[in-house]
Amino acid sequence: MEISDEEKRFLLTIAREAIKREFSSGKIPEPDYEKFPTLKSKSGAFVTLQLNKRLRGCIGYIISDKNLYDTICDAAVQAAFADPRFPSLTQDESDKIELEISVLSEPFPMKSYDEIEIGRHGLILEESGRRALLLPQVPVEHNLDRDAFLSALCNKGGFPADYWKEKTLNISMFTATVFSEKELEKK
Repeated sequence: MEISDEEKRFLLTIAREAIKREFSSGKIPEPDYEKFPTLKSKSGAFVTLQLNKRLRGCIGYIISDKNLYDTICDAAVQAAFADPRFPSLTQDESDKIELEISVLSEPFPMKSYDEIEIGRHGLILEESGRRALLLPQVPVEHNLDRDAFLSALCNKGGFPADYWKEKTLNISMFTATVFSEKELEKK
């Protein structure tokens, strides 16, 4: 999906404002769908929060029946207050977090592990009633090769790291448009 820098800035603003609204009666800017038609699209999206360059929350939706505007607002609040790996974000932390948004393509089936392109593909594992997802930027940020990426996906799903070597797993791939406040500050 093509998202302009202006749309990216707006999405980051609404994500931050959705989080701040939980602490006060602030208002999230309303979208101008004529100016930003992409915000009407129904796409999966994840919002990632970092504090001092460390993960502080990440929640999202693989697919969404809501428009992108509402999906981002909801994912931001969930990442801040409902990620089970972390306590709820405090008001003090909310001023210090850095936001990153990943807008996902439709998932598509993986036929072979050889199809995986590091930095391009995110992975979704659905196996034995469990689901795990890793965004495309994860292996780049953690310097993982394809094998380590697959092992990390298995671990996240609650399987042994080498589980993917035992059989071809039910894995879907997706691409994502990823952008952050930090990246857009430089532009």
